Amino acid sequence: MPNVRQDARVPGAPYVDVRGLREELERRVDAEVRFDPGSRGAYSTDASNYRQVPIGVVVPRSVEAAVEAVAVCRELGAPVLSRGGGTSLAGQACNVAVVIDWSKHCNRLLSVDPVARTCAVEPGIVLDELNRQLAAYGLQFGPKPATHANCTLGGMIGNDSCGASAQGYGRTVDNVRRLEVLTYGGLRFWAGPLGPGGLRADLPGELGRLHSALAQLRDRHADEVRDRFPDIPRRVSGYSLDALLPEGEVDLARLLVGTEGTLVTVLRAELALVPLPAATALAVLAYPDLVAAARAVPPINEHRPIALEGFDAELVEFQRDKHLEPEVLGLLPPGGAYLMAQFAGDTPAEAAAQAEALVRTAGRATPSVVLRDRAHQRQLWQIREAGLGATAHVPGRPDTHPGWEDSAVAPERLADYLRDLKALLVESGYEQHSVYGHFGHGCVHARIPFDLRSDEGVRAFRRFLERAADLVAAYGGSLSGEHGDGQARGELLDRMFGPRLVRAFGELKAAFDPLDRMNPGKVVAPYALDADLRLLAPLTPPPGKQQFGYPHDGGSVVGAAARCVGVGKCRSHVGGVMCPSYRATGEEEHSTRGRARLLFELMRDDGTVREDGWRSPDVLRALDLCLACKGCKTDCPVNVDMAAYKAEFLSHHYAGRLRPRAHYAMGWLPVWLRAATRAPRVVNAVASAPLLSRGVKWAGGIAQQRTLPQVADERFSSWYARRGPRGDGPRGDGRRGEVLLWPDTFTDALAPQVGRAAVEVLEDAGFRVVLPEGPLCCGLTWVTTGQLDVARRVLRRAVDALRPHLDAGRPVVGLEPSCTAVFRADSAELFPDDPDVERLRQATVTLGELFAARAPEWRPPAAVGGRAVVQRHCHQYAVMGYDADAELLRRAGAEVEVLDAGCCGLAGDFGFTNGHYEVSQAVAEHALLPRLRRLGAEEQVLADGFSCRTQVEQSDVTARPRHAAELLAAAVRGAEGPPPSGASAGRDGLAADAVAVGALVLAGAAVARRLAR
Repeated sequence: MPNVRQDARVPGAPYVDVRGLREELERRVDAEVRFDPGSRGAYSTDASNYRQVPIGVVVPRSVEAAVEAVAVCRELGAPVLSRGGGTSLAGQACNVAVVIDWSKHCNRLLSVDPVARTCAVEPGIVLDELNRQLAAYGLQFGPKPATHANCTLGGMIGNDSCGASAQGYGRTVDNVRRLEVLTYGGLRFWAGPLGPGGLRADLPGELGRLHSALAQLRDRHADEVRDRFPDIPRRVSGYSLDALLPEGEVDLARLLVGTEGTLVTVLRAELALVPLPAATALAVLAYPDLVAAARAVPPINEHRPIALEGFDAELVEFQRDKHLEPEVLGLLPPGGAYLMAQFAGDTPAEAAAQAEALVRTAGRATPSVVLRDRAHQRQLWQIREAGLGATAHVPGRPDTHPGWEDSAVAPERLADYLRDLKALLVESGYEQHSVYGHFGHGCVHARIPFDLRSDEGVRAFRRFLERAADLVAAYGGSLSGEHGDGQARGELLDRMFGPRLVRAFGELKAAFDPLDRMNPGKVVAPYALDADLRLLAPLTPPPGKQQFGYPHDGGSVVGAAARCVGVGKCRSHVGGVMCPSYRATGEEEHSTRGRARLLFELMRDDGTVREDGWRSPDVLRALDLCLACKGCKTDCPVNVDMAAYKAEFLSHHYAGRLRPRAHYAMGWLPVWLRAATRAPRVVNAVASAPLLSRGVKWAGGIAQQRTLPQVADERFSSWYARRGPRGDGPRGDGRRGEVLLWPDTFTDALAPQVGRAAVEVLEDAGFRVVLPEGPLCCGLTWVTTGQLDVARRVLRRAVDALRPHLDAGRPVVGLEPSCTAVFRADSAELFPDDPDVERLRQATVTLGELFAARAPEWRPPAAVGGRAVVQRHCHQYAVMGYDADAELLRRAGAEVEVLDAGCCGLAGDFGFTNGHYEVSQAVAEHALLPRLRRLGAEEQVLADGFSCRTQVEQSDVTARPRHAAELLAAAVRGAEGPPPSGASAGRDGLAADAVAVGALVLAGAAVARRLAR
């Protein structure tokens, strides 16, 4: 293992013995110690423009283990970087250091004092999880950054995070009472207010020496601090030397909050809490442009909102461009820019009254609306919080980046500053920028189309940042209003504070960290703002033919691998689908972001995993636990599609060599099922026999804990072929036209009752149902296992067979969500320029979408009744959406509860594959199974996905899940009519099956040969 220089800026700095460091950490520290290329690549960047590969990663299992890890690093001279959610935008969460990741194990709420309104926490606890636990006491931690679902308290303390709610509750620094900290030298103490005595040089040992150094620093620089520190709500840049001034209570916790891990390691924190607001209301006011909106901020602040946010109409349009159109968008008044002011009250009426008072004061000349409904407020907050991701990759526009994304001025000067900043952006060639922010506090967020891939673009980047720093300093503002300085703004601090205060920051650093081993090169003695840029490097894919088209990434897998901006929403623990494997493991490399980072490293000529190219075992390990759920395709702010990237990687990784047994068993499942339905009783007998089934599962790479699904006696397509008026055609009067019902593999061979139910419903509604001729498949199982050449041939055959139906204008109705998603999404990626594929994509609909478009007034003869508890298939959620299907159920009389429980955990072949069972079950236990165990007597489970139904059926939940078509068909039949039954396909028992089984292997081989041609 190569040596890594500790710190090239320190003359004579020794080299780190990396091998010895790793061995000593493994021997002494109760932690997961990772020095492999994959782990180092996953932690090589944050949400910033920078990339620095760490020496190694330590994931301590306790606070005391982290203390010991720092001790080992101290003894061997290794730099240390504490990391929480890894969402820093200025580069302070990546470094050539030993990264201590607190988020997996050191994430507990230690105590709560509801009377004093305080709590104690470990640094790895996520803000939303903390507030979820505090809600039982009617309390919360007040500051709430946009990354509240995944940011940790340790990271918030490191950056002095704020968020929109800081207007009402203050910054993080205003809500920290005490910190237990550890210096690199080993001094451990609780930092907080020092009381009347202030700093005490007479304290024994290292603590006394530290107090003495701080007192001397204060005495040398107090006047400069008073003169040069901006008196604005959001002065986050630099170190808080004002916490040492004698006119206030000296507070070492205030001094250390916002120091970005450059002075101490935070071990525990005691936090101040605030009551949860009983009710809120939002006043939304429209203006011609952002500058006009900013001029309205000072009078609005007089109404004392708890948050006052500004954004332009483009942010709303970006949401529409991504087909994210929540109901609230239709309520917004017309305008070029908006302010949203949130008010809190003890009752909804009180909160709304405050909002309405603001609207009256603004007058008729300012279009406005008051949002009282919590759902509408939540939707608008989601639009605002999605600003970073929504503006990063906009179709038809250059990608935007951080760098000057967090400046702040006094709210009274915001309008003029915004005017001049926008003029500077245009003058610098960055016309297509996006601006939004916490306008009530004068904090401006901006995404700017910097060219960070060329030398000239980087020179322009530097010139702009230097001029922007001078501009904000001229307005008496701060380089950072909540994101910190890190590497992006560290070298600009003298433009804001002057050289004397920058020297004072260096003296403070030397008092706490004289060896400069705590997150070196950030804030003090910083690395250059244009060094270590992650995009300024040769980016080329390893050799091999690209499989997908990547139309949204310039047609390049390199563009796709660079799409992730690191915001880390995939590390959230609740809400949406993304990312089930992270929720089960707590591992960075098993998050969407971690995988994206490794794929990016694979594309870099100097990447940590580049040496093995597509054969990289590190990338394979990270992608192995990807469930291919496609949740990231919707939940990720920049719409990363990790399922497609995984398939691309697998296609290259296994090119020309043997694959895992599961790829042959489950990747070729349509072939085997086609053969198995020739002798279903024999196949089912084998699958049910303990000894034989174990052998089958071993041979197929299937988890032994799984029960093999039963093959149907009669395929759905066979049943359809023999029914009809004369046994040879479709039924139904066809008054609404003909539809093609797609007989996917799962419905056809494993759940034909779903297909029969769908035919009943469609015909009752007046559709005439037709099926395609011959065995066809969408290619799903080959896609998910990365056998993309076969998938393309299978899909091509299906498209060709469906062409006459597309010519006839028939909708293609999908029942299995994953197969429907292939037609709606994957097909266009595999055939990006094929007009027939595009026609198929547009023609493919779900049952709910068909009825919404062509039979909106249809109701079944008998109302469904009761509550339907719906587990959406992940591909429904990510690709098609479920709103139309939920509405169809409601029109049929059901009370619909659509679960926000994430992925079921089975995810096609994933949960059946050997080695995945534990993760599969952990995903199901995250939210789905606990909810289903609480089902009431009048509740029934609906799950359109075969894998979702199978996961529930193979759990301890007593209720049996059904497809929505089955529920609707029951209502069509009413209380009496039995469902149409399948036949035994003309067999007279096991004797006939025994004859047929002899043909099973031959038939399977024949079908396989046909599909492979």
